[in-house]
Amino acid sequence: MLMRTDPFRELDRLTQQVFGTPSGSWSRPTAMPMDAYRSGSEFVVCFDLPGVDPDAIELDVERNVLTVKAERRPMTTEHVEMQVAERPLGAFSRQLFLGDTLDTEHIAAAYDAGVLTLRIPIAEKAKPRKIAISGGEAQPKQIDA
Repeated sequence: MLMRTDPFRELDRLTQQVFGTPSGSWSRPTAMPMDAYRSGSEFVVCFDLPGVDPDAIELDVERNVLTVKAERRPMTTEHVEMQVAERPLGAFSRQLFLGDTLDTEHIAAAYDAGVLTLRIPIAEKAKPRKIAISGGEAQPKQIDA
């Protein structure tokens, strides 16, 4: 259903946590934590984006690639002398490859309490279905070569 796009992203995240990140030293956007699970006939993906304005979130789907971009901006209050600044600011980005079994035409997105939740329906062709079995009276067709 879902494939990870960047095998080194977790290594980058861990390195960033352990060694810290001086401003501007990383050229690529910071990753955002996510959970993904199947719930009935839909696939649910939740991204942690605390402190991000909903207008600063961008969702794009091209073919089967879902891209989520967000930006946490600094406080705009003037005459503020920052004492501690541990919350990451700037661009956050994540790309997911969605399988053909998902209906990318009907993705629903909601943002509540700092969590972006995407609900992606399972495509009809991927849902389990029953196959009727004919009785003993039916004769198999013979194909002459």
